[in-house]
Amino acid sequence: MTGGNTRTGAVWITGAGSGIGRALALRYLRAGAIVAGTARRLETLASLPAEARGAGGRFHAFAADLTDLAATRAVIARIEAELGPIRLAVLNAGTHKPTPGTRFQADDVRMLLDSNVMTVANSLDAVLPGFLARNSGMVAINASLAGYGGLPSAAGYGASKAALINMAEALKLDLDGKGIIVRLISPGFVRTPLTDRNPFPMPFLMDVDVAAERLWQALETGGDFEITFPRRFAYILKTLRLLPYSLYFPLVRRFTGI
Repeated sequence: MTGGNTRTGAVWITGAGSGIGRALALRYLRAGAIVAGTARRLETLASLPAEARGAGGRFHAFAADLTDLAATRAVIARIEAELGPIRLAVLNAGTHKPTPGTRFQADDVRMLLDSNVMTVANSLDAVLPGFLARNSGMVAINASLAGYGGLPSAAGYGASKAALINMAEALKLDLDGKGIIVRLISPGFVRTPLTDRNPFPMPFLMDVDVAAERLWQALETGGDFEITFPRRFAYILKTLRLLPYSLYFPLVRRFTGI
């Protein structure tokens, strides 16, 4: 999908109220796009039009609980009725909560799976029929480098992101040749309200606006299936994943300071 395609159709960004989703929405507005931003609470989206004033794009806020399939289908129907067909869906909604083995709770894992995986599944359920009918569209699924392999205190979060990586891979195999582009987003540490809670050092921490610019460039210009940043961190974690467990666990402990 080229920049022209994304400008002639609506760009739908979930989790647009904060973090990468918000920064990406602003970047698309500066590019002149029509942006439909979704968040659970409308008030988190209220200041976006003012921040983007003079940018040339048009922002439309749509509140929805994306863990609710019926609500997700309804918001997609409303977006397309008001703005026209969605050409790009950036499925970014999600959250993080540490799940250390010493305080492991199933409810925490369930919440992470609902917030990180089912919001994406519901969004796909709602948006893919239109893409398939039009034989066009791009869907970008925001996972995480944490999905590459087990990391300390991330049993729930990492599992949810690993599920998204697998889901994106499978969807690419299914949808290639049907006019639909599937992209996987695998960010490392990006300075957002979620990472601000982390009590540990975050290697290669990236400013959210820099991350949004790299993501926008990758989505607009095409390229590889997976979009990763910071790349050095991604290469380190990809390499670790190839090692036998006898090396993986000691190196992860050293790398994370455990």
